[in-house]
Amino acid sequence: MREQLEGSRAVAETVARCRPQVVPAYPITPQTHIVEAVGAMVKSEALENCRFVTVESEFAAMSAAIGASAMGARTYTATASQGLLYMAEALYNAAGLGLPIVMTVANRAIGAPINIWNDQSDSMSQRDCGWIQLYAADNQAATDLHVLAFRLAEQLSVPAMVCMDGFVLTHAFEPIDLPEPEIVDRYLPTYRPRQVLDPDDPVTIGAMVGPEAFTEVRYLAHHQLQQADHWFTELADDWSLLTGRHLATVNPYRLDGARTAVVSLGSVGGTVAEAIDGLVEPVGALGLTLYRPFPAGAVRDALDGVEHVIVLERAFSPGAGGVVSADVRAALAGRPTRVSTVVAGLGGRSVTTASVQRMIGAATTGRLPALSFLDLRDDIVDRELAHRDAVHRSGPPAHNLLRHAASRPR
Repeated sequence: MREQLEGSRAVAETVARCRPQVVPAYPITPQTHIVEAVGAMVKSEALENCRFVTVESEFAAMSAAIGASAMGARTYTATASQGLLYMAEALYNAAGLGLPIVMTVANRAIGAPINIWNDQSDSMSQRDCGWIQLYAADNQAATDLHVLAFRLAEQLSVPAMVCMDGFVLTHAFEPIDLPEPEIVDRYLPTYRPRQVLDPDDPVTIGAMVGPEAFTEVRYLAHHQLQQADHWFTELADDWSLLTGRHLATVNPYRLDGARTAVVSLGSVGGTVAEAIDGLVEPVGALGLTLYRPFPAGAVRDALDGVEHVIVLERAFSPGAGGVVSADVRAALAGRPTRVSTVVAGLGGRSVTTASVQRMIGAATTGRLPALSFLDLRDDIVDRELAHRDAVHRSGPPAHNLLRHAASRPR
């Protein structure tokens, strides 16, 4: 039924309809509304047969999730930003143990300096931890992806995170078609774990593995994660038959005949589409829903014939450049396609249609470099660099940049 809901509430209601049995949780902005709502449903018994575990940290939340999942419980949690980093060690453990935990990541910048607004630095920092990563373009997709994430994780016995832009989606109210409980029940079968800790049949988990077998262990984890590309498509087709809503690993937009294309993840794809609609040039876009494992084949097929690909990154690797760009370049290996990285929207800075159109204009006239930063304040960067050269003890750059920005208009 279609309702006007906050994105966080829609996710909480949908997760409840997936019937988790254990939800360890620790609050952190901007995901807090999700676990608050789930906790309230457990307390009121609107969500039955579920244990809501209040823990003292994000590391404890993931540790409790690992224990619950290892005991055979359908397990869910949520986090953001520094919280995701705090549970990093446990993320690798969950993946290495093959535990199908589902987690919402409400994407938020990571410090220092502290910043509570949206970019994708947090989840991108954990792209190699062995979890499936799904990115929602809007709140309807975020809602549907959570149901698919439980099915996908349990099909493969691999953990999955659903990434949705903090505030931009988590706190936005919009009409959302919540899946009816009976639809979720038909789509998501009773959880039958592949591995369960049983006192009557004891095993050791997390045992030490030496050089004689560690490579093979990691290879098998990679092999299992790679299956998510195929299974996502198959399970998305099943979801479409039940709901009429389509989910795909990649989402092409106006790519037929396009010579330039913009690749992005998350809600910024809507801004990109709007910007493209206002152009005369043959420009298209490609939104990625599945990021880990990377759907290289689908990306390569979708961008066939495109001469210049712009990867709009909401995170980047200092000292190297684009994160997603590296995967796109690998997918397009052997083609003469030019790939440019444009870092945009860090720390919640607005990505406007006008800025995207200027970026595309630079690309179509050959002026877009291999790496650039959208709407970079060159004036305050230059002032800070000059200040560093002039003063040995220059002070914290964040403080100086704020001072420079306040003292000179754009």
